Amino acid sequence: MSDSQQFSYNTRLDILCQPLELIDVGQIADDCPHQWFNQTLCGVNDSVVRIGVVEGDYHWHKHDNDDEFFYVVEGRLLIDLEDRTIELLPRQGTVIPKGLLHRPRAPIRTVMLMVETSAIVPTGD
Repeated sequence: MSDSQQFSYNTRLDILCQPLELIDVGQIADDCPHQWFNQTLCGVNDSVVRIGVVEGDYHWHKHDNDDEFFYVVEGRLLIDLEDRTIELLPRQGTVIPKGLLHRPRAPIRTVMLMVETSAIVPTGD
């Protein structure tokens, strides 16, 4: 696996919104100037919901103890696995099981939501 420090990711683990606050996913995405952006939107029990605004390739990685749910709001997300690629279009999602080596890619600007445990390290274990 690659060392994530060589990549230009803007990852924000702080929780942006508290319970009962409006979360305007469209506005957050529209205001995002970054090529690979990840912001924690809110906490839900022991999990978090994150927005990703991405274009380009992430690095190969895995999460030993955590599943990840990806849901595409707009754009196109490819998730490379060792034996195949999963393509997600708007209004489609999938779960990547813990321990599975994967690499997300977005050939065009893509807005996605992710649900994962609050303890996950987004760049992988």
